[in-house]
Amino acid sequence: MRAYADNDYPGDYRPDWRVIASLWPYLKEFRGRVGIAAACLIVAKLATVATPVALKYIVDHLDAKDSGDMVLWIPVLLVVAYGLLRFSGTLFNEVRDAVFARVAERAMRRVSLQVFRHLHRLELGFHLDRRTGGLARDIERGTNGISFLLRFTLFNIVPTILELVMVCGILLFAFDPGYMLTVLVAVVIYVVFSIRVTEWRTRFVREANAKDNESNSRAVDSLLNYETVKYFSNEDFEAERYDANLAEWEQARLNNRLSLATLNAGQALIIGIGLIAVMAMAVTDVAAGDITLGDFTMINAYLLQLFIPLNALGFVYREIRQALVNVERLFGLLEQPPTVVDTPDAKPLAVTGGRIEFRHVEFGYRPDQRILQDVSFEVPAGSRVAVVGASGAGKSTLARLLFRFFDVQEGAITVDGQDIREVTQQSLREAIGVVPQDTVMFNDSLRRNILYGRPDASEEDLQRALRMAHLEDFVARLPEGLETRVGERGLKLSGGEKQRVAIARVILKDPPILVLDEATSSLDSVAEQHILEALDEVASNRTTLAIAHRLSTVNDADSILVMDAGCIVERGTHEQLLALGGRYARLWERQALGDEPSADA
Repeated sequence: MRAYADNDYPGDYRPDWRVIASLWPYLKEFRGRVGIAAACLIVAKLATVATPVALKYIVDHLDAKDSGDMVLWIPVLLVVAYGLLRFSGTLFNEVRDAVFARVAERAMRRVSLQVFRHLHRLELGFHLDRRTGGLARDIERGTNGISFLLRFTLFNIVPTILELVMVCGILLFAFDPGYMLTVLVAVVIYVVFSIRVTEWRTRFVREANAKDNESNSRAVDSLLNYETVKYFSNEDFEAERYDANLAEWEQARLNNRLSLATLNAGQALIIGIGLIAVMAMAVTDVAAGDITLGDFTMINAYLLQLFIPLNALGFVYREIRQALVNVERLFGLLEQPPTVVDTPDAKPLAVTGGRIEFRHVEFGYRPDQRILQDVSFEVPAGSRVAVVGASGAGKSTLARLLFRFFDVQEGAITVDGQDIREVTQQSLREAIGVVPQDTVMFNDSLRRNILYGRPDASEEDLQRALRMAHLEDFVARLPEGLETRVGERGLKLSGGEKQRVAIARVILKDPPILVLDEATSSLDSVAEQHILEALDEVASNRTTLAIAHRLSTVNDADSILVMDAGCIVERGTHEQLLALGGRYARLWERQALGDEPSADA
């Protein structure tokens, strides 16, 4: 199965019909229900096909020339049978839907969960390249497409084909073969026309979906950056860009609807000609006395009964084809291979002290661009090592590699002598606590956001984390306290408040290794001092890698690494580096004068 990026389907794209077969594993859980639903389908269709036969005999009895010989109770019984057959067809269809409902909904649930888990297994690079809005729409369309395929393939196409076979069999054995041939020719022409025209118009459907993704992604992106839009008074600019996307979407939808009208008109014409041909043959045979009026009524009922679902079959085929596109796109996400994976024999990380070592590490986000070059250093167990440098030096990349968001291209990273590529990712990340520079929060209560560090933490542990992160006064000022909702991505909190939440999370997690990525960058000097004291307490007896922009926050580190252009150019204690009079000394002097370099990379 092919996997595509957001909107890069090639022009000659054809859906993979094997997708339908790939849904079978999701039905295995309910084999019994599937069997019962199939049985109800067959019984319902038999009742439906038998209904015109009952109608024929009713008409023939009522049309008897010698009404004195007509037994009145026979038509009455036939009318009752006719009503029961119609009722049975509807009843068994409803039972079928009720029995199968759990199957379809459970399949959607299973696939949605599988995709969700898989997306979390994919590396950071995948998510940096994708647009969240478009990805969410792909998942939504794909899961809905699965439900559509299961319901309409099994309960529309299959029953219609079954009914077509039954009706053609009855027409062949009860009447002149010309009736069956005429119906078959009309059906074949209808199907071929529907397929050809649908293939032609699929590009309009695909274009409409692509423009829908673009406009949705634009709206989500703009709303997530609400504050930035306001900072630059770019509301009109954003609206114009969104409207431009909507205009393209409008045109794509218009083309889609016009092509749909062409398809519907052609299908109606084919059905109309088929009906005229068959009914003309029936009228001629009735006039010639070859068939009865009841036969004529039965043929007419069969044609209406057959062509009505066949007309719907055109719609179903179009929708199934689009559902195949959506489901294949969803399954394409499942087949997107993660580049950061556990080895088959990966074992849990055994942390004895938390000693970290980078050995001749080489790494680049792109093959033609090296971010880190021959980086080697050690963070002894229980010590604190700081990494400083200008923007783009590669400092934050060290933290990403340690957390295995990416794998090194050359060299190795070890924790207590264990190559992190040879241990499970879960055990590695459970051992590391991160206070990031940009803390992203869930649109939930403050309590739940803090407890994300350890969801099963006790109230006592939570209150301790609040005290250590200096969040108590802030929470006390909130009318709803810890139940206050923080808004999308934590927009209702200041940068400093969000960083305190991140620190509280790490305190609850209580890991043996800490990574502080500009942990106090959004705090004022007074709050920073309090947080540094809390971090010092949290970091005691823990291995700590601190990435810093403000040199004053790390001048008491056991060792300081100075990076420039992906290389470590200086290393030593604060006093040693000042005495060296090199790059660190110049950075310290500039920050002391208030002329700080640009933000962290």
